[in-house]
Amino acid sequence: MKKITTISRFEVLKNRKEILKNPLPFHAKYFQEHGHTFRINLGKKNTWVFTKNPQTIKYILQKNHKNYQKSVLQTDDLGKYVGRGLLTSNGAFWRKHRRMIQPSFHKKKLVGLLDIMVESIQRELVELKPNIEQDILPMMGDMAFQVVAQSLFSASDLRKRMQKLKDITIENQQMLIKEMRLPYLKWWFQMTGEIRHHLKSSEEAKSILNTIIEERIDSGKEKDDLFDMLLGATYEDGTHMPRKQLIDEVLILFTAGHETTANALCFTLLLLAKHKELQERLYLEVHNVNFEKGNVMEQLSLLPYTKQCIEEAMRLYPPAYFFDRSSIEDDTIDDVAYKKDTVWLLSIYELHRHKDFWQQPEAFNPDRFASQNKRDFSDYYFPFGAGPRMCIGNNFAMYEMIIIIAILAKRYSFTTPLEKIEIDPLITLRPKKAVLKFIPR
Repeated sequence: MKKITTISRFEVLKNRKEILKNPLPFHAKYFQEHGHTFRINLGKKNTWVFTKNPQTIKYILQKNHKNYQKSVLQTDDLGKYVGRGLLTSNGAFWRKHRRMIQPSFHKKKLVGLLDIMVESIQRELVELKPNIEQDILPMMGDMAFQVVAQSLFSASDLRKRMQKLKDITIENQQMLIKEMRLPYLKWWFQMTGEIRHHLKSSEEAKSILNTIIEERIDSGKEKDDLFDMLLGATYEDGTHMPRKQLIDEVLILFTAGHETTANALCFTLLLLAKHKELQERLYLEVHNVNFEKGNVMEQLSLLPYTKQCIEEAMRLYPPAYFFDRSSIEDDTIDDVAYKKDTVWLLSIYELHRHKDFWQQPEAFNPDRFASQNKRDFSDYYFPFGAGPRMCIGNNFAMYEMIIIIAILAKRYSFTTPLEKIEIDPLITLRPKKAVLKFIPR
């Protein structure tokens, strides 16, 4: 059996400040020094393996997915803040709920939500201030959050409560980042009451959602939105989802659904702002599109280049920049033996920039996703994951992003004063700043 390099606990502790701020340079350094896979030893029963090997990633996510489940980073650490749902569960419990919820996100079902999506986006864009330099990350976050809210509940009076829900989500994420990157200090976070404070906030978020759900059920109205689909979904025995489970699933939809989309939108707009000629090419595609006519799906089919720009932005800056898995049984991968309970961190960020698989990997080139150029990227392009646990909302997110980018590019040209795009890896990958100026056309 082959062996892989093991990074000592001392080395991790020595770099703890840099890792807390941004772990990606630490990952890149060891990938460069030790190849596509290395191990970190954080204690007797705490071993993490990092890989950017596409064969290994596909093996874990697809070919042998039954031996790999979400690690405690999500099931326990994230789960305690957002509940036990699709994102934070494993095994039979996950399979049962995936089968139940999946039909609500089928492309045919989403067609009915597109008009709601467009109306929500148009309403949010009224807040955009032209001709001034501004960090658009908060605005994109608000917009993505409201799109999820409107698609779920079809109500226009939720803004104040949705803002509170969003604030709690962001604060709890920052706490979770500290727990994940400084696992040896969890005892301190417990002792000082930090974790207890954020768990209390999580209960407040669930209470807000429960009130909204109660109001909706009491109204007796059917609106054919996501909430109606979830409310009408049944298990195989014909029963409906219990209230507690419904709240957890809705909270997870908000948590996972808005942040990744907002981040991808910001990166796409920044890249287009830095490539004026590509932005003008995009304008030529979108300037005749009109989502207000109805038949939004037909309009979306006219925007292949818009989609390519988003796909390329998600290659360079994948919001889900790593996936975690824990092995259920011992396994052998690439002639290396691994014991059960090994935690794997699959580096999508590194894989998407791997020079063995991408020509000029650091360049922003939407044409690599054009139909005439497109190769089979399924072995090394995972913006939404892969296998049975692929993101259930991938089509929803892509439709939303295409509509937003198309509307913005039709109305404005945009520039940025930023010389380089700096990243801020939290639970998802986000830009440190997304400063843009929107100039009316």
